[in-house]
Amino acid sequence: MPAPFARFLFLCLLSGFVRAETVLPAPVQEALNRASIPRDAVAVWIQDLEAPRPIVTHRVDAAMNPASVMKLVTSQAALELLGPTYVWRTRITSTAPLRRGVLDGDLAITASGDPRLSRERLWLLLRDLRMAGVSRIAGDVITDRSVFSLPPYDPGAFDQRPLRPYNAPADALSVDYSALRLRISPTTDGAIVRSEPLPAGLSLVSRIRRNAGPCADPSAGLSAGVEIADAGTRLVLDGFLPQDCTAPFDWNVAPLTPARLFEGLFRSLWAEMGGTLDGRFRDGPTPDGGAVLAESVSPALPEVLRDMNKWSNNVIARQLFATLGAVTEPGADSLAAGARACRTALQAAGIDTRTLVMENGSGLSRSERASAALLGQLLIRAWHSPTMPELIASLPIAGRDGTARRRLAGSTTAGFAHVKTGTLDDVRSLAGYVLARNGRRYGVVLLINHPNASAARGAQDALLEWVANL
Repeated sequence: MPAPFARFLFLCLLSGFVRAETVLPAPVQEALNRASIPRDAVAVWIQDLEAPRPIVTHRVDAAMNPASVMKLVTSQAALELLGPTYVWRTRITSTAPLRRGVLDGDLAITASGDPRLSRERLWLLLRDLRMAGVSRIAGDVITDRSVFSLPPYDPGAFDQRPLRPYNAPADALSVDYSALRLRISPTTDGAIVRSEPLPAGLSLVSRIRRNAGPCADPSAGLSAGVEIADAGTRLVLDGFLPQDCTAPFDWNVAPLTPARLFEGLFRSLWAEMGGTLDGRFRDGPTPDGGAVLAESVSPALPEVLRDMNKWSNNVIARQLFATLGAVTEPGADSLAAGARACRTALQAAGIDTRTLVMENGSGLSRSERASAALLGQLLIRAWHSPTMPELIASLPIAGRDGTARRRLAGSTTAGFAHVKTGTLDDVRSLAGYVLARNGRRYGVVLLINHPNASAARGAQDALLEWVANL
């Protein structure tokens, strides 16, 4: 659409003289035709953020799988319900007496579902415990995960890849997104695999071999498996590494349950500090009246959202979704309550939620649904809310960073769009904000559910370019 006509159309819309355009922008339609994606597999919504109605709508009421664009719903609900200063606290307490470095009883770790608890912050937490005078724990370590009430979870149910980090479950005491970072150092005939620190009770076995070929993705030919032995758990790395791969690289896997990973890292880090533990790890409630020995506080919610949305981190989204459930309905199923919390937050903002179906808040789901109209209304609501800067700052910038860093490469539009994208088999989605050449900012939504969706990259870029050139 020529820029002068687009401006005329916008002015007409402001005056209420015409309805929103139902014909897709020509560059978008052409890109869809090249990808053999029919119009009835597509939904589009475009609106000037200061205008009363959209300028383009197409199938906006259809309930579609939005993939990771669903994280926008979780993000906005969190900002509305938790607020931009919300933090998570992991606290160590004990009712036992402390004498000459010996804690003569149990130590309790009270979890809050911190999505950003890392091995580095766990190390600092244990350093604070040492600074509190504890060198030996004579009793057990009680882990209190009761803030979340979670149904059984199968990490292989989604795509039969249970060790992939994105399949790790929500857990009240998750560390490092429940994943293990492996450093793989190629050798002449294989590779050496290390992890620092290695969780206690886990050993690494490398059966990696070398073969001929270019080093495009060094981990592409690798696989991982778990073997349970009397001495503990073994993580076995297998497969082929191209001879052209000579530099060490990192590979993330999730071979342990969140509880097992936390315990292993706690034991390893505590031993490195010279600490000892006589008892065992067990789940249970935090005893009343305990003294606070150490505490770790997460970054505030906006920083957590930035990590979640910039890199489409599904584990953070699951943690945040469960947190919404735990905060709004303590004791209830945290995932079901999280879905109700998101729906309630959107309805309170005047958003029609009839098409909304949420399973885990991340979009990594075959059942989650939303319409382009719902997402468009959410973008409008977010733009006019007090927490607008926090949401927009969390979104990838097309051509600059995050999952959109390779979008619009070399285009003058690069840097002018903050968008969340979504990718699943048969699904490609995009939603966010575009600053156009006319100086106005637009909300955009593009949802595609079709077997040819993997070829839709051109249509997504065409939409962003078209809006940017209004």
